[in-house]
Amino acid sequence: MDIFTSLVIPALVGIGIGILSGMLGIGGGTVLVPIFRLAFGMSPIMSTATSLFTIIPTSVSGAVSHIRHKTCVPSLGLAAGLGGACTSPIGVWLATISPAWMVMLAAALIIGYSAVNMLRKAWKMKPARAGVVAPAAPAGEPPVEAAVEQAGDAAANDDAAPEVPAGESSVAADTGKAFPKLTRKQLAIGAAIGLGAGLASGYVGVGGGFIMVPLMLSLVGISMKQASGTSLIAVMLLAIPGTIEQGLLGNIDYMAGIAVAVGSIPGAVIGARLVRLVPERTLRFIFGGFLIVAAVVLVLNEVGVL
Repeated sequence: MDIFTSLVIPALVGIGIGILSGMLGIGGGTVLVPIFRLAFGMSPIMSTATSLFTIIPTSVSGAVSHIRHKTCVPSLGLAAGLGGACTSPIGVWLATISPAWMVMLAAALIIGYSAVNMLRKAWKMKPARAGVVAPAAPAGEPPVEAAVEQAGDAAANDDAAPEVPAGESSVAADTGKAFPKLTRKQLAIGAAIGLGAGLASGYVGVGGGFIMVPLMLSLVGISMKQASGTSLIAVMLLAIPGTIEQGLLGNIDYMAGIAVAVGSIPGAVIGARLVRLVPERTLRFIFGGFLIVAAVVLVLNEVGVL
C-alpha cells in the first residue's frame, strides 16, 4: 500500500472514531474491528487485537479532556477500570479458542441490546428547552446535595430541566463544578460493571463502553455526559492487560493501529469538548443509533454480505 492508503486514510478514519469516543464514552472498537477486518483484510483475531491496542491512546486522550472539564466521575471510572483489568486477559484467552463467528455474534448481540435500551430511555425523555441552563451549586455545597435540590426544583417545574428517566438517581445532575462523590455501594457496582466490560473487551476487541455507559446510567445513576467520560477512564485501564497479552501472542498490527491512533487522539479531544454542548437526549439518540449501526455491520460482515 502507498503512504496515502496506509497512513492518511487510517488517520482520517481515526479522527471520526476519536470524536465518537470523546462524545459517547467508547473506545471505538465497535467501529475499528469491522474496519480492520474489511478495509485492512486482517484476520478476526488480529482485527480484535489491533482494535484493543488502538483503543488505549484514544481513550486516554478523551479521558484527560473529560477530567479537565469535569464531565466524568473519576472514582467510578477507576473502580470499573480496575475491575475490567482483571477480566480482559480472560476475554483474550476465550477469543483465541473461539471460532470467529462466535466472537462477532457475541459482540452484535451485546451491542444491539445496549442500543435498544439506550433509545428507549431517550424516547421517554423530554427535549431540553433552548436557553435553559441548570443552576450552579452554591459555594461550599456538596455536589450530590446540590443535585438533589436541583432535582426537587425540576420536579416542581417540568420546564426547569429535561426529564430524568425512571431508575436514575439524582447524582445524574451535572453541575460541571466538582466531581460527585459516590457511595461505596455505587463504587462496588462500578467495579462489577467493569468485570463484565473487561471480559467483553478482551473477547471482542472493544473498549467495553457500550456495556458500561448504559449500566452506569441505570445502576449507578450518573448522567449521560458523566457516563461518557467515566467510561473512557475505565477503558484506558481495562484495555492494558488484554493488549499486553495480544502483543505477546503476536496478534497486533502496530503500523495500522498507530496510524489510526494519530487521528483518534485529537478526535477524542474534540469529542470531549462537544459533549458539553450537545443536549443529553440528543446524545442518547446518537449513542443508540451508533450502536445499532455497529451491530448490523458486525453481523453482515460475518455472514459474508460485506
